[in-house]
Amino acid sequence: MSLLVLSGADVDGVAASMTPDQLQLLMAQVFAGLSASSKARSGVINIHMPPRIILPTENHTALFMPARIGRVPATTSDSAVTNDEGSDMSIIGTAVKVVCVPNESDPRGLPGTTLVLDEVTGAVKAVVNARKLTALRNAAGSLLSTTLVGPTEPRNIVAFGAGQQIEAHIDMHLRHLATLSRCTIVNRTINARATALVERLRAKHGSRAAEFSLIPSTSGSARNTTTREGVEDAVRAADIIVCATSSTEPLFPSAWVRNGTHVILIGSYKPIMHEIDTALVRRALPTSTPSSHETSRRIPILLVDSREDCLKEAGELITAGTRSDHVTEIGELLPTTAEGSLSVAQYHDIVSSGKRGLRSHVDLPEGFDGPVTMFKSVGIGLQDVAIASAVVNKALSLGNHAVGTVVADYDA
Repeated sequence: MSLLVLSGADVDGVAASMTPDQLQLLMAQVFAGLSASSKARSGVINIHMPPRIILPTENHTALFMPARIGRVPATTSDSAVTNDEGSDMSIIGTAVKVVCVPNESDPRGLPGTTLVLDEVTGAVKAVVNARKLTALRNAAGSLLSTTLVGPTEPRNIVAFGAGQQIEAHIDMHLRHLATLSRCTIVNRTINARATALVERLRAKHGSRAAEFSLIPSTSGSARNTTTREGVEDAVRAADIIVCATSSTEPLFPSAWVRNGTHVILIGSYKPIMHEIDTALVRRALPTSTPSSHETSRRIPILLVDSREDCLKEAGELITAGTRSDHVTEIGELLPTTAEGSLSVAQYHDIVSSGKRGLRSHVDLPEGFDGPVTMFKSVGIGLQDVAIASAVVNKALSLGNHAVGTVVADYDA
């Protein structure tokens, strides 16, 4: 049996051929199945996500994260996207993600690889660059949150950080939201990496009338008035804010965030990490307990990918004393079939109609102390399975070894 190897550049090439609609549909299937499985319906949801294995070494900590999404015994064709094994957009698969966290920070990000297994033989089917996959699946999940509860016509997006996560988030939001006309990246310093990121985004999205800017959050080792005012002005004008840093201190105060802003948090994964302050978290807490899919039209709302994991790992939520009933899993906003998988027809009805998102900021009182929408993600293994399976299947569908490197007779 041959083995397919996909580099970071290969993943980028395949991802470019997949639309934002397709990618957020993948994540919708994952989140819907996860939430359904947590509601005593695990008998029909064929997913497996055992605890990750942690191996400390002298120079890094190795994490091994296996997961599987199996076939759902569907009684209707409404979940056909999930069950169409082998299709370009199938999420069925078994994968193991291996990530090593260095003891000292690495500007290139965390080294990671995802192994995708053949569903019939159990042999390794593909080896895929996990840095790119992780950024892609996180961006797709965040875009889904914007689609469900964010403003319907956002114009300004502000991002904190300059790594692959930020690049994927901005790229996907720009590809999907035609109304976005201003993109501001806030990085600690204006360094070569941040400058190159802005140039890539300009080159890729140069055909649209969008303004790209890069501003520092620090000046040398200390904040100054000019820097602070630049960041404050950007945040105050934002419709969408994306944070992808490992900060242990809030990146900006709640008082800078306009009512109705959609805040996406993907950086923190330890109790000591805080990308925002407690006041902003509390502005996203619901005033009543959500009870239906119409939740997607309510504000405030605090969405999470996994209730259990976010309340255990996200420093911002822990410090704010966030309870289980304060948060809504994003999968709980999605319609499901009797088997617990995503109802694709109803999903399309939601995302393509006036049922999605916030009408506009006009519906809210002006100010900077009112309700916001928020999505906190720590990432789940099922997302890795879905995105890896989809990317590998797409690469294979192109035929003639068009993408990646094929090792012939790897397991002969």
